[in-house]
Amino acid sequence: MAIPLFNSIASWFLKKRIHQIELFVKYPHEVQQEVLQDLLRVSENTEVGLNYGFSSISTYQEFISRVPLVTYEDIAENIKRSRKGEANIYWPTPIRWFAKSSGTTDNKSKFIPVSPEALDQCHYKAGKDMLSFYFNNNPDSELLSGKNLRLGGSQEIFDNSTSYFGDLSAIIIDNMPFWAEISSTPSHKISMMPEWEEKIEAILRESVNENVTSFAGVPSWMMVLMNKVLEQTQKKNILEVWPNLEVFFHGGVSFKPYKSQYESFFPGSQLKYYETYNASEGFFGIQDLNNSDEMLLMLDYGIFFEFIPVDGTDEDVIPLSDVQIYKHYALVITTNSGLWRYKIGDLVKFTSVAPYRIQVAGRTKHFINAFGEELMIENADLALSKAAQALGIYVVDYTAAPIFMEGKKQGTHQWLIEFDKVPEDLNRFILLLDESLRELNSDYDAKRYKSITMRIPELVIAQPKLFYKWLSKNKKLGGQHKIPRLSNNRDLMEELLWINAMKPL
Repeated sequence: MAIPLFNSIASWFLKKRIHQIELFVKYPHEVQQEVLQDLLRVSENTEVGLNYGFSSISTYQEFISRVPLVTYEDIAENIKRSRKGEANIYWPTPIRWFAKSSGTTDNKSKFIPVSPEALDQCHYKAGKDMLSFYFNNNPDSELLSGKNLRLGGSQEIFDNSTSYFGDLSAIIIDNMPFWAEISSTPSHKISMMPEWEEKIEAILRESVNENVTSFAGVPSWMMVLMNKVLEQTQKKNILEVWPNLEVFFHGGVSFKPYKSQYESFFPGSQLKYYETYNASEGFFGIQDLNNSDEMLLMLDYGIFFEFIPVDGTDEDVIPLSDVQIYKHYALVITTNSGLWRYKIGDLVKFTSVAPYRIQVAGRTKHFINAFGEELMIENADLALSKAAQALGIYVVDYTAAPIFMEGKKQGTHQWLIEFDKVPEDLNRFILLLDESLRELNSDYDAKRYKSITMRIPELVIAQPKLFYKWLSKNKKLGGQHKIPRLSNNRDLMEELLWINAMKPL
């Protein structure tokens, strides 16, 4: 009786949070202004606060006139000082944790500060809110009668011992409150193992016999684990291993290319999928409804949001109150870890402004616009999903890059795709992909018109585990690492094609 009672009490407490969320949904602009003023007041005596006169900033216009927009490169020296133990530079609370984010193609790592306030008021608050939304939408859930299977990264310690760094997922696990730890699997020790393949085996040993009722992780890496589970247990599907599964909380990459394959893991199941928008810099959005492809922008996590239209410049930055639906914006954040007007590099699209709901459209650096086609990751993911579904196959991983015009020959896009099984009719697949891209993207369609600017895309079949091999070679296995989907140059593509042309992996 103890577990069902715990489930009932916990779900009741989680549902109470919905009333607070309704407050920022009703008064979004007031809540965001309050967040900004709180951040300024708390930080007015920091080095950055004194430099920009935070104590006398009372309006948004004063804020943007004094505090410049920045990229990581602009603040890297301050972060380096903080990692060496200097305090009160950009945030008053000593910061000992840094989320290591190497991006995708850059070898140079970024170290994003993670304050105690960000852990408590943003990341862990978001974890509770995920459950709050889920229980509010599914009142008969028995989610907490079992355990959440979490799949995170690994932790490392910075060599001067004054600070720690690792994947954000590892930082969250290492500092996790007791209420979350007791309801999770695998154990802390296994979750923090640095070697990915060894960790997968340990997770299987510890978790296969647990009553797992939910998953949390990046879809691509969770899929690796699911296949290992089926291989080891010799079961036909995942429900034969964990029959009480209710929900998969996922984020990090688009779920569209993976959805069909996940449905094959859970045949006939009512398993629900909840998307989250959690980055090293903060937790920004959570899917708040069943069967939705939108996320509610979370406005009371100690993060102040600004937006730059994708076709604009830094001068065109706007607050939340000025955004429009269906336009793409580069995200700018000010956070309770001391990031001030930081350009995170993500693109979002608003699907609603009452309340503010978003979709992640990709990265500002990850797109193809070699011919004016402005192909975004959201277009690519959806088009690939449609083409694969039409032929009854799955896309395991992919990347794409332009083939530039040469002489009188039109340019095109080259797609390097790993399938679960290669399409019998490759031409049919590429035609379906092209048709879907033209339907989804008017700029792409215009450039493909009569093949005047762009000819039909080219398809290269990737060897099995090609992308896994590349990630392993670049020490990017597990955690939040992922393959760059779209590139505006051919550097990554040429590297992958060279590996692909070698003997089978």
